[in-house]
Amino acid sequence: MEIKQFKVGDTVEMKKPHPCGSKLWKVLRTGADVRIECLGCKHSVMISRVKFEKSMKRVVEPGNG
Repeated sequence: MEIKQFKVGDTVEMKKPHPCGSKLWKVLRTGADVRIECLGCKHSVMISRVKFEKSMKRVVEPGNG
């Protein structure tokens, strides 16, 4: 299984779209839980790292730093 690499500030694409229609999210916080913000409607969600890694497709744009 591939280990997914991501960090705070990265823009990631998820497998399923948010209800607003956007698949792009920005990583705001990492740890045991990951906080992400939808780039379509700016809604912020905190989910477990395991669920996030399963739902994440790829890093679209690396963050600064």
